[in-house]
Amino acid sequence: MRQVQLREAKARLSALVDGAAEGEATIVTRHGKPRAVIVGIDEWNRLSNVPSFGRLLLASELEDGDLPPRDTAPPREAGL
Repeated sequence: MRQVQLREAKARLSALVDGAAEGEATIVTRHGKPRAVIVGIDEWNRLSNVPSFGRLLLASELEDGDLPPRDTAPPREAGL
């Protein structure tokens, strides 16, 4: 995945959008730190339709007793 600085992304936005539409995502950095990603609409739609783990569990046909009981014991000392 390509990385560009925000200044460069502003100057080349049209080209970055064209690349994203063709499947090439770009990370936009500010002061050397990743701040945003430019992706095409097809990739955005694919990623935004991924169900959460909670929704997957709710959609499952689990019955009472299918999962082991939760351990309620306090955590052990790590001794760091």
